[in-house]
Amino acid sequence: MSEKNALEQVMNTMDLTSQYIPEDIAEGKLMSILSYLWILFFLPLVVCPGSKFGRFHANQALVLFIVGIVFGVVGSVVGILGISIVTWIVSTVLGLVDLALVILGIYHAATGKAKELPLIGKIRIIK
Repeated sequence: MSEKNALEQVMNTMDLTSQYIPEDIAEGKLMSILSYLWILFFLPLVVCPGSKFGRFHANQALVLFIVGIVFGVVGSVVGILGISIVTWIVSTVLGLVDLALVILGIYHAATGKAKELPLIGKIRIIK
């Protein structure tokens, strides 16, 4: 399998936008965008609790928040081992992956799409 095909498979995630009505998307869009900013994943649940679109993005953002914490712990554990160049590389790579997923989540929310994030999008915590 070529690198391009592998990347395409990772990026080709489920687009569930057709399951949401346009009014719901419009109602939950701003809070869905904000939900990807660190711990603000709960905003759509509080500000627009009836928005299924907002709930979808709150879930994606919560999973991403948890993944970010795990990435931080992994970076710290590598740091405890005292291998500074490895720590820097691991922390940088994990940080960039996390940032890329945040940007992608914000992009999907801003464009009114309910598209799962690569690698973590199928995880459902908030139903």
